[in-house]
Amino acid sequence: SIMEVKIDTKERFHALTILNGSLTANMTAAMKECLLPYLQNDVKNIIVNLEKVSNLSEEAAVALASLQQLFYDQGASCVICAVQPEVEVLLEKWELLELMNITPTESEAWDIVQMEEIEREFLDEE
Repeated sequence: SIMEVKIDTKERFHALTILNGSLTANMTAAMKECLLPYLQNDVKNIIVNLEKVSNLSEEAAVALASLQQLFYDQGASCVICAVQPEVEVLLEKWELLELMNITPTESEAWDIVQMEEIEREFLDEE
């Protein structure tokens, strides 16, 4: 399964818009291949924009949640934004919504990335 992504690289983060309307179970490997390389970059923070995604499988949702956690474990931000109402319902049903760092818009996601960057710099100095 091919994952189509539009990437917009900014100074402090990369914004990835997933263009597939549906994220299926067999796309979990593609998601990892797409997101994990960013952890090797100087700029590791990513924003994942799901505005085009109207459906996803439980496996894909779990993969996304665990990928997000991996970024935080490695001291990077990964904020998911623009989740469609029908996708939000599914995430709620699978009890993933509360575990995930989700904002309504990309600009709010960007605000969170900046805030988390400042917090990390502050913690590094202590």
